[in-house]
Amino acid sequence: MTITALVQVALLLGILLLATKPLGGYMARVFAGERTFLSPALRPFESVCYRLFGVREEEDMRWTVYAFSLLAFSVAGLLLTYALLRVQGLLPLNPQHFGGRQMPPDLAFNTAVSFTTNTNWQSYSPEATVSTFTNMVALAIHNWMSAAAGMAVAIALVRGIARRSAIGIGNFWVDVTRATLYVLLPLGLVFAVVLVWQGTPQSFSPPMRATTLESAPQMIARGPVASQEAVKMLGTNGGGYFNANSAHPFENPTPLTNFLQMLSIFLIPAALMYTFGKMVGNTRQGWALWGASAVLFLGGAVTACHFEQLGNPGLARLSVVTAPTAAQPGGNMEGKEVRFGIAGSALFATITTDASCGAVNSMHDSFTPLGGLAPLSNILTSEVIFGGVGAGLYGLLMYAILAVFIAGLMVGRTPEYIGKKIEQYEVKMAMLAVLIFAASVLGFTAYAVTRQAGSIANPGPHGFSEILYAFSSATANNGSALAGLNANTPFYNVALGLAMLFGRFLMIVPLLAIAGSLAKKKITPPSAGTFPTDTATFAFLVVGVIVIVGALTFFPAVSLGPVVEHLRLASLR
Repeated sequence: MTITALVQVALLLGILLLATKPLGGYMARVFAGERTFLSPALRPFESVCYRLFGVREEEDMRWTVYAFSLLAFSVAGLLLTYALLRVQGLLPLNPQHFGGRQMPPDLAFNTAVSFTTNTNWQSYSPEATVSTFTNMVALAIHNWMSAAAGMAVAIALVRGIARRSAIGIGNFWVDVTRATLYVLLPLGLVFAVVLVWQGTPQSFSPPMRATTLESAPQMIARGPVASQEAVKMLGTNGGGYFNANSAHPFENPTPLTNFLQMLSIFLIPAALMYTFGKMVGNTRQGWALWGASAVLFLGGAVTACHFEQLGNPGLARLSVVTAPTAAQPGGNMEGKEVRFGIAGSALFATITTDASCGAVNSMHDSFTPLGGLAPLSNILTSEVIFGGVGAGLYGLLMYAILAVFIAGLMVGRTPEYIGKKIEQYEVKMAMLAVLIFAASVLGFTAYAVTRQAGSIANPGPHGFSEILYAFSSATANNGSALAGLNANTPFYNVALGLAMLFGRFLMIVPLLAIAGSLAKKKITPPSAGTFPTDTATFAFLVVGVIVIVGALTFFPAVSLGPVVEHLRLASLR
Protein backbone atom coordinates (compact mmCIF):
# COMPACT_ATOMS: atom_id res chain seq x y z
CA MET A 1 0.00 0.00 0.00
CA THR A 2 1.15 3.55 -0.73
CA ILE A 3 1.47 6.25 1.92
CA THR A 4 -1.69 7.87 0.54
CA ALA A 5 -3.69 4.69 1.09
CA LEU A 6 -2.26 4.12 4.58
CA VAL A 7 -3.09 7.66 5.64
CA GLN A 8 -6.66 7.38 4.36
CA VAL A 9 -7.23 4.03 6.10
CA ALA A 10 -5.78 5.28 9.39
CA LEU A 11 -7.75 8.52 9.25
CA LEU A 12 -11.00 6.75 8.37
CA LEU A 13 -10.72 4.13 11.13
CA GLY A 14 -9.64 6.79 13.63
CA ILE A 15 -12.63 9.06 12.97
CA LEU A 16 -14.96 6.06 12.85
CA LEU A 17 -13.66 4.90 16.22
CA LEU A 18 -14.22 8.34 17.74
CA ALA A 19 -17.77 8.59 16.32
CA THR A 20 -18.91 5.07 17.27
CA LYS A 21 -19.49 5.61 20.99
CA PRO A 22 -21.43 8.91 20.93
CA LEU A 23 -23.61 7.93 17.96
CA GLY A 24 -24.10 4.38 19.24
CA GLY A 25 -25.08 5.60 22.70
CA TYR A 26 -27.47 8.11 21.15
CA MET A 27 -29.18 5.38 19.09
CA ALA A 28 -29.49 3.16 22.15
CA ARG A 29 -31.48 5.95 23.84
CA VAL A 30 -33.54 6.53 20.71
CA PHE A 31 -34.66 2.91 20.37
CA ALA A 32 -35.25 2.60 24.11
CA GLY A 33 -37.68 5.53 23.85
CA GLU A 34 -35.59 7.74 26.11
CA ARG A 35 -35.30 11.51 25.81
CA THR A 36 -32.53 12.88 23.55
CA PHE A 37 -31.39 16.37 22.63
CA LEU A 38 -33.62 16.20 19.52
CA SER A 39 -36.73 15.13 21.44
CA PRO A 40 -38.10 18.69 21.97
CA ALA A 41 -38.14 19.25 18.20
CA LEU A 42 -39.06 15.77 16.95
CA ARG A 43 -41.18 14.17 19.66
CA PRO A 44 -44.36 16.16 18.78
CA PHE A 45 -44.06 15.11 15.14
CA GLU A 46 -43.38 11.50 16.17
CA SER A 47 -46.58 11.48 18.26
CA VAL A 48 -48.58 12.94 15.36
CA CYS A 49 -47.32 10.12 13.10
CA TYR A 50 -48.53 7.49 15.57
CA ARG A 51 -51.97 9.08 15.90
CA LEU A 52 -52.29 9.60 12.15
CA PHE A 53 -51.52 5.97 11.30
CA GLY A 54 -53.14 4.33 14.32
CA VAL A 55 -49.91 3.01 15.83
CA ARG A 56 -50.05 2.06 19.51
CA GLU A 57 -46.62 3.06 20.74
CA GLU A 58 -46.75 0.80 23.79
CA GLU A 59 -47.66 -2.35 21.82
CA ASP A 60 -45.01 -5.07 22.01
CA MET A 61 -45.12 -7.39 18.99
CA ARG A 62 -44.37 -11.10 18.81
CA TRP A 63 -41.73 -11.92 16.23
CA THR A 64 -44.36 -13.22 13.80
CA VAL A 65 -46.31 -9.95 13.96
CA TYR A 66 -43.08 -7.96 13.65
CA ALA A 67 -42.10 -9.96 10.55
CA PHE A 68 -45.58 -9.57 9.02
CA SER A 69 -45.45 -5.81 9.59
CA LEU A 70 -42.05 -5.64 7.88
CA LEU A 71 -43.28 -7.64 4.90
CA ALA A 72 -46.49 -5.60 4.58
CA PHE A 73 -44.49 -2.36 4.76
CA SER A 74 -42.10 -3.59 2.06
CA VAL A 75 -44.78 -5.00 -0.26
CA ALA A 76 -46.74 -1.74 -0.10
CA GLY A 77 -43.61 0.22 -0.99
CA LEU A 78 -42.76 -2.18 -3.83
CA LEU A 79 -46.21 -1.93 -5.42
CA LEU A 80 -46.30 1.86 -5.10
CA THR A 81 -42.87 2.17 -6.70
CA TYR A 82 -43.76 -0.16 -9.58
CA ALA A 83 -46.94 1.83 -10.30
CA LEU A 84 -45.17 5.20 -10.22
CA LEU A 85 -42.44 3.99 -12.55
CA ARG A 86 -44.96 2.73 -15.08
CA VAL A 87 -47.08 5.93 -15.10
CA GLN A 88 -44.28 8.48 -14.69
CA GLY A 89 -45.28 10.08 -17.98
CA LEU A 90 -48.48 11.35 -16.32
CA LEU A 91 -46.71 12.84 -13.31
CA PRO A 92 -45.18 16.33 -12.74
CA LEU A 93 -41.51 17.37 -12.61
CA ASN A 94 -40.75 15.53 -15.84
CA PRO A 95 -38.97 18.03 -18.11
CA GLN A 96 -37.60 15.30 -20.38
CA HIS A 97 -41.04 13.68 -20.80
CA PHE A 98 -40.02 10.19 -19.72
CA GLY A 99 -42.78 7.59 -19.69
CA GLY A 100 -43.50 3.89 -19.60
CA ARG A 101 -41.40 3.32 -22.73
CA GLN A 102 -38.26 4.12 -20.73
CA MET A 103 -39.42 1.84 -17.90
CA PRO A 104 -40.99 -1.36 -19.36
CA PRO A 105 -42.61 -3.95 -17.02
CA ASP A 106 -39.55 -6.16 -16.44
CA LEU A 107 -37.27 -3.18 -15.76
CA ALA A 108 -39.88 -1.55 -13.51
CA PHE A 109 -40.17 -4.81 -11.53
CA ASN A 110 -36.40 -5.04 -11.15
CA THR A 111 -36.10 -1.40 -10.10
CA ALA A 112 -38.99 -1.53 -7.62
CA VAL A 113 -37.59 -4.67 -6.00
CA SER A 114 -34.10 -3.22 -6.02
CA PHE A 115 -34.98 -0.09 -4.06
CA THR A 116 -37.41 -1.90 -1.74
CA THR A 117 -34.71 -4.37 -0.67
CA ASN A 118 -32.03 -1.69 -0.09
CA THR A 119 -30.09 -3.08 -3.09
CA ASN A 120 -30.42 -0.16 -5.53
CA TRP A 121 -29.19 -2.25 -8.43
CA GLN A 122 -29.60 0.00 -11.47
CA SER A 123 -30.13 -1.76 -14.78
CA TYR A 124 -31.28 1.59 -16.17
CA SER A 125 -29.49 4.89 -16.79
CA PRO A 126 -31.05 7.26 -14.23
CA GLU A 127 -30.64 10.57 -16.06
CA ALA A 128 -32.02 9.06 -19.29
CA THR A 129 -34.85 6.98 -17.82
CA VAL A 130 -36.60 8.43 -14.75
CA SER A 131 -38.04 11.89 -14.10
CA THR A 132 -37.20 14.14 -11.17
CA PHE A 133 -40.52 13.29 -9.53
CA THR A 134 -39.98 9.56 -9.96
CA ASN A 135 -36.47 9.84 -8.58
CA MET A 136 -37.71 11.68 -5.49
CA VAL A 137 -40.96 9.87 -4.72
CA ALA A 138 -40.66 6.40 -6.21
CA LEU A 139 -36.96 5.78 -5.60
CA ALA A 140 -35.33 8.10 -3.07
CA ILE A 141 -38.10 7.45 -0.55
CA HIS A 142 -36.85 3.86 -0.34
CA ASN A 143 -33.44 5.16 0.70
CA TRP A 144 -35.22 6.08 3.92
CA MET A 145 -37.72 3.21 4.12
CA SER A 146 -35.40 0.29 3.45
CA ALA A 147 -32.62 1.68 5.65
CA ALA A 148 -35.02 2.27 8.53
CA ALA A 149 -36.47 -1.23 8.10
CA GLY A 150 -32.98 -2.77 8.28
CA MET A 151 -32.22 -0.86 11.47
CA ALA A 152 -35.54 -2.00 12.96
CA VAL A 153 -34.74 -5.67 12.32
CA ALA A 154 -31.29 -5.30 13.89
CA ILE A 155 -32.75 -3.64 16.99
CA ALA A 156 -35.42 -6.36 17.24
CA LEU A 157 -32.73 -9.06 17.23
CA VAL A 158 -30.75 -7.17 19.87
CA ARG A 159 -33.87 -6.96 22.04
CA GLY A 160 -34.34 -10.69 21.66
CA ILE A 161 -30.84 -11.22 23.05
CA ALA A 162 -31.16 -8.59 25.79
CA ARG A 163 -34.64 -9.42 27.14
CA ARG A 164 -35.49 -12.24 29.49
CA SER A 165 -38.73 -14.26 29.56
CA ALA A 166 -40.38 -11.80 27.15
CA ILE A 167 -42.99 -12.45 24.50
CA GLY A 168 -42.38 -9.47 22.23
CA ILE A 169 -39.35 -7.98 20.49
CA GLY A 170 -40.59 -4.40 20.08
CA ASN A 171 -42.87 -2.50 17.74
CA PHE A 172 -41.87 -2.42 14.08
CA TRP A 173 -43.73 0.81 13.27
CA VAL A 174 -42.20 2.64 16.23
CA ASP A 175 -38.70 1.41 15.39
CA VAL A 176 -39.00 2.49 11.75
CA THR A 177 -40.35 5.90 12.72
CA ARG A 178 -37.58 6.55 15.24
CA ALA A 179 -34.86 5.34 12.87
CA THR A 180 -36.11 7.78 10.25
CA LEU A 181 -36.76 10.82 12.43
CA TYR A 182 -33.97 10.63 14.98
CA VAL A 183 -31.13 9.02 13.00
CA LEU A 184 -31.41 9.28 9.22
CA LEU A 185 -33.06 12.71 9.04
CA PRO A 186 -30.58 14.77 11.12
CA LEU A 187 -27.50 13.01 9.77
CA GLY A 188 -28.82 13.28 6.20
CA LEU A 189 -29.54 16.99 6.60
CA VAL A 190 -26.04 17.77 7.86
CA PHE A 191 -24.36 15.68 5.15
CA ALA A 192 -26.50 17.18 2.38
CA VAL A 193 -25.46 20.71 3.43
CA VAL A 194 -21.80 19.64 3.34
CA LEU A 195 -22.26 18.21 -0.16
CA VAL A 196 -23.89 21.42 -1.40
CA TRP A 197 -20.97 23.37 0.08
CA GLN A 198 -18.58 21.17 -1.91
CA GLY A 199 -20.45 21.65 -5.19
CA THR A 200 -23.19 18.99 -5.38
CA PRO A 201 -26.38 20.42 -7.01
CA GLN A 202 -29.65 20.66 -5.11
CA SER A 203 -32.31 22.11 -7.39
CA PHE A 204 -35.31 21.39 -9.60
CA SER A 205 -33.69 22.92 -12.68
CA PRO A 206 -34.20 21.13 -15.99
CA PRO A 207 -31.25 19.63 -17.88
CA MET A 208 -28.74 22.21 -19.10
CA ARG A 209 -27.58 22.43 -22.69
CA ALA A 210 -23.82 22.66 -23.12
CA THR A 211 -21.26 22.50 -25.91
CA THR A 212 -18.24 20.25 -25.52
CA LEU A 213 -14.66 21.12 -26.51
CA GLU A 214 -15.31 19.18 -29.72
CA SER A 215 -18.28 21.53 -30.41
CA ALA A 216 -20.80 18.73 -29.87
CA PRO A 217 -24.09 19.47 -28.05
CA GLN A 218 -24.60 17.81 -24.67
CA MET A 219 -27.46 17.68 -22.18
CA ILE A 220 -26.31 17.84 -18.54
CA ALA A 221 -28.89 16.53 -16.10
CA ARG A 222 -29.47 18.36 -12.81
CA GLY A 223 -31.81 17.93 -9.87
CA PRO A 224 -32.04 17.45 -6.08
CA VAL A 225 -28.81 15.48 -6.01
CA ALA A 226 -27.33 16.39 -2.60
CA SER A 227 -30.33 15.24 -0.55
CA GLN A 228 -30.49 11.89 -2.35
CA GLU A 229 -26.72 11.44 -2.20
CA ALA A 230 -26.63 12.00 1.56
CA VAL A 231 -29.20 9.36 2.45
CA LYS A 232 -27.90 7.06 -0.29
CA MET A 233 -24.61 6.84 1.62
CA LEU A 234 -25.82 7.03 5.21
CA GLY A 235 -28.52 4.45 4.49
CA THR A 236 -26.06 2.22 2.57
CA ASN A 237 -28.37 2.27 -0.43
CA GLY A 238 -25.99 3.10 -3.26
CA GLY A 239 -28.39 4.07 -6.04
CA GLY A 240 -27.06 7.14 -7.80
CA TYR A 241 -28.85 10.09 -9.33
CA PHE A 242 -26.53 9.63 -12.31
CA ASN A 243 -25.47 6.48 -14.11
CA ALA A 244 -21.80 7.10 -13.26
CA ASN A 245 -22.82 7.10 -9.58
CA SER A 246 -20.20 8.52 -7.20
CA ALA A 247 -17.70 8.83 -10.07
CA HIS A 248 -19.89 11.68 -11.38
CA PRO A 249 -18.59 15.12 -10.34
CA PHE A 250 -22.11 16.22 -9.36
CA GLU A 251 -22.44 13.33 -6.91
CA ASN A 252 -18.88 13.29 -5.62
CA PRO A 253 -17.11 16.53 -6.55
CA THR A 254 -13.89 16.51 -4.50
CA PRO A 255 -11.47 14.25 -2.62
CA LEU A 256 -13.03 15.58 0.60
CA THR A 257 -16.52 14.44 -0.40
CA ASN A 258 -15.01 11.11 -1.44
CA PHE A 259 -13.56 10.61 2.03
CA LEU A 260 -16.76 11.75 3.75
CA GLN A 261 -18.82 9.38 1.61
CA MET A 262 -16.61 6.46 2.61
CA LEU A 263 -16.94 7.48 6.26
CA SER A 264 -20.71 7.90 6.00
CA ILE A 265 -21.14 4.37 4.63
CA PHE A 266 -19.61 2.87 7.78
CA LEU A 267 -20.91 5.45 10.27
CA ILE A 268 -24.30 4.01 11.31
CA PRO A 269 -23.34 0.30 10.98
CA ALA A 270 -20.29 0.81 13.22
CA ALA A 271 -22.27 2.79 15.78
CA LEU A 272 -25.00 0.13 15.88
CA MET A 273 -22.44 -2.30 17.31
CA TYR A 274 -21.97 0.00 20.29
CA THR A 275 -25.76 0.32 20.47
CA PHE A 276 -25.89 -3.47 20.72
CA GLY A 277 -23.38 -3.44 23.58
CA LYS A 278 -25.34 -0.77 25.45
CA MET A 279 -28.65 -2.59 25.05
CA VAL A 280 -27.28 -5.93 26.32
CA GLY A 281 -25.56 -4.21 29.24
CA ASN A 282 -21.96 -4.90 28.18
CA THR A 283 -20.38 -2.53 25.68
CA ARG A 284 -17.38 -4.87 25.30
CA GLN A 285 -19.71 -7.21 23.39
CA GLY A 286 -20.21 -4.50 20.79
CA TRP A 287 -16.51 -3.64 20.63
CA ALA A 288 -15.67 -7.31 19.99
CA LEU A 289 -17.88 -7.26 16.88
CA TRP A 290 -16.43 -3.88 15.90
CA GLY A 291 -12.93 -5.34 16.11
CA ALA A 292 -13.88 -8.35 14.00
CA SER A 293 -15.24 -6.06 11.30
CA ALA A 294 -12.13 -3.87 11.40
CA VAL A 295 -9.84 -6.88 10.89
CA LEU A 296 -11.82 -8.07 7.88
CA PHE A 297 -11.98 -4.54 6.47
CA LEU A 298 -8.21 -4.14 6.68
CA GLY A 299 -7.69 -7.46 4.90
CA GLY A 300 -9.87 -6.39 1.98
CA ALA A 301 -8.43 -2.87 1.81
CA VAL A 302 -4.82 -4.07 1.76
CA THR A 303 -5.62 -6.65 -0.93
CA ALA A 304 -7.48 -4.24 -3.22
CA CYS A 305 -4.97 -1.40 -2.86
CA HIS A 306 -1.98 -3.70 -3.30
CA PHE A 307 -3.09 -5.39 -6.50
CA GLU A 308 -4.48 -2.22 -8.05
CA GLN A 309 -1.18 -0.47 -7.35
CA LEU A 310 0.74 -3.36 -8.94
CA GLY A 311 -1.15 -2.81 -12.16
CA ASN A 312 -1.47 -5.04 -15.20
CA PRO A 313 1.48 -7.42 -15.71
CA GLY A 314 0.74 -7.42 -19.42
CA LEU A 315 1.67 -3.72 -19.56
CA ALA A 316 4.79 -4.28 -17.47
CA ARG A 317 5.90 -6.86 -20.04
CA LEU A 318 5.70 -4.11 -22.67
CA SER A 319 8.12 -1.99 -20.58
CA VAL A 320 5.35 0.38 -19.47
CA VAL A 321 6.23 1.90 -16.08
CA THR A 322 3.58 0.73 -13.59
CA ALA A 323 5.31 1.85 -10.39
CA PRO A 324 4.26 5.13 -8.76
CA THR A 325 6.61 8.03 -9.47
CA ALA A 326 6.59 11.78 -8.96
CA ALA A 327 5.14 12.19 -12.45
CA GLN A 328 2.45 9.48 -12.49
CA PRO A 329 0.46 7.29 -10.06
CA GLY A 330 1.43 4.00 -11.70
CA GLY A 331 -0.67 0.91 -11.11
CA ASN A 332 -4.01 0.25 -12.74
CA MET A 333 -5.77 3.57 -13.41
CA GLU A 334 -8.22 2.14 -15.93
CA GLY A 335 -11.81 2.96 -14.94
CA LYS A 336 -10.74 5.31 -12.13
CA GLU A 337 -11.16 9.04 -11.63
CA VAL A 338 -7.88 10.96 -11.55
CA ARG A 339 -9.18 13.16 -8.71
CA PHE A 340 -9.47 10.09 -6.45
CA GLY A 341 -6.54 8.00 -7.66
CA ILE A 342 -5.89 4.34 -6.95
CA ALA A 343 -6.04 4.63 -3.16
CA GLY A 344 -9.32 6.55 -3.07
CA SER A 345 -10.87 4.21 -5.63
CA ALA A 346 -9.70 0.91 -4.15
CA LEU A 347 -10.72 1.95 -0.63
CA PHE A 348 -14.12 3.11 -1.86
CA ALA A 349 -14.64 -0.24 -3.61
CA THR A 350 -13.69 -2.09 -0.43
CA ILE A 351 -15.96 -0.05 1.82
CA THR A 352 -18.97 -0.03 -0.47
CA THR A 353 -18.87 -3.85 -0.71
CA ASP A 354 -18.12 -4.32 2.99
CA ALA A 355 -21.44 -2.58 3.55
CA SER A 356 -24.53 -3.24 1.47
CA CYS A 357 -24.06 0.12 -0.24
CA GLY A 358 -23.07 -0.57 -3.83
CA ALA A 359 -22.19 3.03 -4.66
CA VAL A 360 -19.09 3.20 -6.87
CA ASN A 361 -16.54 5.91 -7.68
CA SER A 362 -14.69 3.67 -10.15
CA MET A 363 -15.62 0.84 -12.45
CA HIS A 364 -15.07 -2.49 -10.68
CA ASP A 365 -15.07 -4.25 -14.05
CA SER A 366 -11.72 -2.56 -14.79
CA PHE A 367 -10.01 -3.75 -11.60
CA THR A 368 -7.25 -6.33 -11.79
CA PRO A 369 -8.46 -9.89 -11.11
CA LEU A 370 -7.29 -10.03 -7.49
CA GLY A 371 -8.02 -6.35 -6.92
CA GLY A 372 -11.61 -7.10 -7.99
CA LEU A 373 -11.65 -10.31 -5.93
CA ALA A 374 -11.54 -8.19 -2.74
CA PRO A 375 -14.91 -6.48 -3.38
CA LEU A 376 -16.45 -9.77 -4.53
CA SER A 377 -15.18 -11.57 -1.41
CA ASN A 378 -16.60 -8.80 0.77
CA ILE A 379 -20.02 -9.34 -0.77
CA LEU A 380 -19.76 -13.12 -0.35
CA THR A 381 -19.36 -12.73 3.43
CA SER A 382 -23.06 -11.69 3.38
CA GLU A 383 -21.67 -8.17 3.85
CA VAL A 384 -21.09 -8.31 7.59
CA ILE A 385 -17.85 -6.26 7.60
CA PHE A 386 -19.55 -3.37 9.38
CA GLY A 387 -22.18 -4.14 6.76
CA GLY A 388 -25.32 -2.33 5.76
CA VAL A 389 -27.48 -0.18 8.03
CA GLY A 390 -28.98 -2.80 10.34
CA ALA A 391 -28.23 -5.62 7.92
CA GLY A 392 -24.58 -5.66 8.94
CA LEU A 393 -25.37 -6.04 12.65
CA TYR A 394 -28.00 -8.74 12.31
CA GLY A 395 -25.79 -10.63 9.84
CA LEU A 396 -22.83 -10.37 12.20
CA LEU A 397 -24.96 -11.60 15.12
CA MET A 398 -25.93 -14.58 12.97
CA TYR A 399 -22.24 -15.47 12.63
CA ALA A 400 -21.69 -14.82 16.34
CA ILE A 401 -24.36 -17.41 17.12
CA LEU A 402 -22.63 -19.92 14.86
CA ALA A 403 -19.28 -19.06 16.49
CA VAL A 404 -20.51 -19.76 20.03
CA PHE A 405 -22.12 -22.98 18.78
CA ILE A 406 -18.76 -24.12 17.39
CA ALA A 407 -17.01 -23.03 20.61
CA GLY A 408 -19.56 -25.01 22.63
CA LEU A 409 -18.84 -28.12 20.57
CA MET A 410 -15.12 -27.71 21.21
CA VAL A 411 -15.45 -27.47 25.00
CA GLY A 412 -18.35 -29.90 25.34
CA ARG A 413 -20.84 -27.42 26.83
CA THR A 414 -24.19 -26.01 25.76
CA PRO A 415 -23.27 -22.86 23.85
CA GLU A 416 -24.32 -19.55 25.37
CA TYR A 417 -24.35 -16.03 23.98
CA ILE A 418 -24.67 -13.18 26.48
CA GLY A 419 -26.40 -15.46 28.96
CA LYS A 420 -28.81 -17.05 26.48
CA LYS A 421 -28.47 -20.75 25.67
CA ILE A 422 -28.03 -21.31 21.94
CA GLU A 423 -29.97 -24.48 21.14
CA GLN A 424 -30.83 -26.35 17.98
CA TYR A 425 -33.66 -24.01 16.94
CA GLU A 426 -31.40 -20.93 16.88
CA VAL A 427 -28.62 -22.82 15.07
CA LYS A 428 -31.05 -24.18 12.49
CA MET A 429 -32.44 -20.70 11.79
CA ALA A 430 -28.93 -19.23 11.48
CA MET A 431 -27.84 -22.02 9.12
CA LEU A 432 -31.05 -21.57 7.10
CA ALA A 433 -30.10 -17.94 6.47
CA VAL A 434 -26.56 -18.98 5.46
CA LEU A 435 -27.86 -21.67 3.09
CA ILE A 436 -30.45 -19.38 1.49
CA PHE A 437 -27.71 -16.88 0.64
CA ALA A 438 -25.46 -19.56 -0.87
CA ALA A 439 -28.29 -21.25 -2.78
CA SER A 440 -29.42 -17.98 -4.34
CA VAL A 441 -25.93 -16.87 -5.43
CA LEU A 442 -24.76 -20.22 -6.79
CA GLY A 443 -28.11 -21.38 -8.14
CA PHE A 444 -28.87 -18.27 -10.17
CA THR A 445 -25.24 -18.02 -11.37
CA ALA A 446 -25.25 -21.65 -12.58
CA TYR A 447 -28.54 -21.20 -14.41
CA ALA A 448 -27.44 -17.94 -16.04
CA VAL A 449 -24.13 -19.42 -17.20
CA THR A 450 -25.78 -22.45 -18.79
CA ARG A 451 -28.81 -20.67 -20.26
CA GLN A 452 -27.64 -17.13 -21.01
CA ALA A 453 -24.09 -17.67 -22.26
CA GLY A 454 -24.84 -15.71 -25.43
CA SER A 455 -25.36 -12.49 -23.45
CA ILE A 456 -21.84 -12.53 -21.98
CA ALA A 457 -19.81 -9.76 -23.62
CA ASN A 458 -16.55 -11.12 -22.18
CA PRO A 459 -16.32 -14.89 -22.64
CA GLY A 460 -14.01 -16.85 -20.37
CA PRO A 461 -13.24 -16.36 -16.68
CA HIS A 462 -13.96 -12.63 -16.68
CA GLY A 463 -17.42 -13.17 -18.17
CA PHE A 464 -18.10 -15.78 -15.48
CA SER A 465 -16.92 -13.29 -12.85
CA GLU A 466 -19.40 -10.73 -14.16
CA ILE A 467 -22.32 -13.13 -13.75
CA LEU A 468 -21.16 -14.38 -10.34
CA TYR A 469 -20.68 -10.80 -9.16
CA ALA A 470 -24.15 -9.80 -10.41
CA PHE A 471 -26.03 -12.49 -8.48
CA SER A 472 -23.77 -12.10 -5.44
CA SER A 473 -24.47 -8.37 -5.42
CA ALA A 474 -28.20 -8.88 -5.88
CA THR A 475 -28.56 -11.55 -3.19
CA ALA A 476 -26.42 -9.60 -0.72
CA ASN A 477 -28.48 -6.46 -1.53
CA ASN A 478 -25.35 -4.57 -2.52
CA GLY A 479 -26.11 -3.19 -5.96
CA SER A 480 -22.64 -2.68 -7.44
CA ALA A 481 -21.77 -4.52 -10.64
CA LEU A 482 -19.09 -5.56 -13.07
CA ALA A 483 -20.58 -3.47 -15.81
CA GLY A 484 -19.45 -5.61 -18.73
CA LEU A 485 -22.61 -7.67 -18.26
CA ASN A 486 -25.72 -6.32 -20.00
CA ALA A 487 -28.25 -6.98 -17.26
CA ASN A 488 -31.08 -4.93 -18.76
CA THR A 489 -32.82 -7.90 -20.38
CA PRO A 490 -36.08 -9.61 -19.36
CA PHE A 491 -34.19 -12.63 -18.00
CA TYR A 492 -31.71 -10.71 -15.87
CA ASN A 493 -34.27 -8.16 -14.69
CA VAL A 494 -36.54 -10.92 -13.37
CA ALA A 495 -33.79 -13.25 -12.10
CA LEU A 496 -31.89 -10.50 -10.31
CA GLY A 497 -35.14 -9.19 -8.87
CA LEU A 498 -35.92 -12.61 -7.39
CA ALA A 499 -32.38 -12.90 -6.01
CA MET A 500 -32.81 -9.53 -4.26
CA LEU A 501 -36.09 -10.64 -2.69
CA PHE A 502 -34.59 -13.95 -1.51
CA GLY A 503 -31.49 -12.26 -0.11
CA ARG A 504 -33.48 -9.68 1.82
CA PHE A 505 -36.58 -11.34 3.19
CA LEU A 506 -35.76 -15.06 3.28
CA MET A 507 -32.77 -14.14 5.46
CA ILE A 508 -34.55 -11.61 7.67
CA VAL A 509 -37.41 -13.91 8.68
CA PRO A 510 -35.17 -16.66 10.21
CA LEU A 511 -33.25 -14.00 12.14
CA LEU A 512 -36.47 -12.55 13.54
CA ALA A 513 -37.43 -16.11 14.52
CA ILE A 514 -34.15 -16.27 16.47
CA ALA A 515 -35.02 -12.98 18.16
CA GLY A 516 -38.42 -14.31 19.23
CA SER A 517 -36.93 -17.53 20.55
CA LEU A 518 -34.14 -15.84 22.52
CA ALA A 519 -36.47 -13.23 24.02
CA LYS A 520 -38.43 -16.00 25.80
CA LYS A 521 -35.34 -17.45 27.47
CA LYS A 522 -34.01 -16.57 30.89
CA ILE A 523 -30.54 -15.19 31.42
CA THR A 524 -28.09 -17.87 32.56
CA PRO A 525 -25.44 -16.51 34.97
CA PRO A 526 -21.87 -17.00 33.67
CA SER A 527 -19.86 -19.84 35.18
CA ALA A 528 -16.28 -21.08 35.03
CA GLY A 529 -17.06 -22.98 31.83
CA THR A 530 -18.75 -20.07 30.03
CA PHE A 531 -16.95 -19.04 26.85
CA PRO A 532 -16.45 -15.24 27.03
CA THR A 533 -17.80 -13.41 24.00
CA ASP A 534 -16.47 -9.94 24.78
CA THR A 535 -12.78 -10.62 24.15
CA ALA A 536 -10.33 -10.40 21.27
CA THR A 537 -10.31 -14.23 21.17
CA PHE A 538 -14.01 -14.30 20.37
CA ALA A 539 -13.58 -11.54 17.78
CA PHE A 540 -10.98 -13.66 15.95
CA LEU A 541 -13.26 -16.71 16.26
CA VAL A 542 -16.03 -14.77 14.53
CA VAL A 543 -13.56 -13.69 11.82
CA GLY A 544 -12.52 -17.33 11.36
CA VAL A 545 -16.11 -18.55 11.07
CA ILE A 546 -16.93 -15.87 8.48
CA VAL A 547 -13.84 -16.65 6.40
CA ILE A 548 -14.21 -20.44 6.62
CA VAL A 549 -17.94 -20.48 5.79
CA GLY A 550 -17.33 -18.16 2.85
CA ALA A 551 -14.33 -20.12 1.58
CA LEU A 552 -16.02 -23.51 1.84
CA THR A 553 -19.11 -22.20 0.08
CA PHE A 554 -17.74 -20.01 -2.67
CA PHE A 555 -14.08 -20.85 -3.31
CA PRO A 556 -14.84 -23.27 -6.19
CA ALA A 557 -16.89 -20.59 -7.95
CA VAL A 558 -14.34 -17.86 -7.30
CA SER A 559 -11.58 -20.15 -8.63
CA LEU A 560 -13.33 -20.29 -12.00
CA GLY A 561 -13.41 -16.51 -12.26
CA PRO A 562 -10.92 -14.08 -10.66
CA VAL A 563 -8.34 -16.73 -9.67
CA VAL A 564 -8.10 -18.24 -13.18
CA GLU A 565 -8.02 -14.76 -14.70
CA HIS A 566 -5.15 -13.78 -12.39
CA LEU A 567 -3.18 -16.89 -13.30
CA ARG A 568 -3.61 -16.12 -16.98
CA LEU A 569 -2.34 -12.58 -16.46
CA ALA A 570 0.54 -13.78 -14.28
CA SER A 571 1.71 -16.00 -17.10
CA LEU A 572 2.38 -12.82 -19.11
CA ARG A 573 5.19 -11.74 -16.81
